[in-house]
Amino acid sequence: METYDPDKNTTEVRQANPRKMNLRVLVVSLIGIVVLFAIVYLVLGMMQPAPTPAS
Repeated sequence: METYDPDKNTTEVRQANPRKMNLRVLVVSLIGIVVLFAIVYLVLGMMQPAPTPAS
């Protein structure tokens, strides 16, 4: 594995990102998917015809 920092060895280069950018991307993506499904659910729910009273 190539290291771009001469002071770090290969083990240090493979360590996690301290800013946790991957976690931020995953959390934002999850929130976006939940919001999208909520919007689809609301739109489809509003398109349902009103129930007719039983007679």
